[in-house]
Amino acid sequence: MLNEFKNFIARGNVVDMAVGIIIGAAFTAIVNSLVSDLINPIIGVITGGLDFSNLFVNLGSGDYASLAAAKDAGAPVFAYGAFITAVINFLIIAFVVFLLVKAVNKIKDAALHKEEAEAEPAGPTELDVLLQIRDELKKS
Repeated sequence: MLNEFKNFIARGNVVDMAVGIIIGAAFTAIVNSLVSDLINPIIGVITGGLDFSNLFVNLGSGDYASLAAAKDAGAPVFAYGAFITAVINFLIIAFVVFLLVKAVNKIKDAALHKEEAEAEPAGPTELDVLLQIRDELKKS
């Protein structure tokens, strides 16, 4: 069983997946920073500092000035503003990831076209060789 486990781990797929997860975690930190530190402040300026995260409906008794105060008091709340904020952040992150993937694909396509252009020209096709043999046979 230990040998089977070693063979499983040694497969390229598992190692590639592990590398992908590690790179993905690092990439997530970069994208989250991009969104929270650069894009959200710009959106805040455009919307006049509108913040949905503090919007809530108190499902219990009492009156609370903020969502944090209601949660601290243990009041049941319907925090729809946090959900709206999460959806907006998801859409922003998804769009940023889309743009990054699109840029990477464009770079990969350019590199692929460059490799194809630099490749040696293909030799004669099978039909060309057969036609050449036929012509040589006719001469003799």
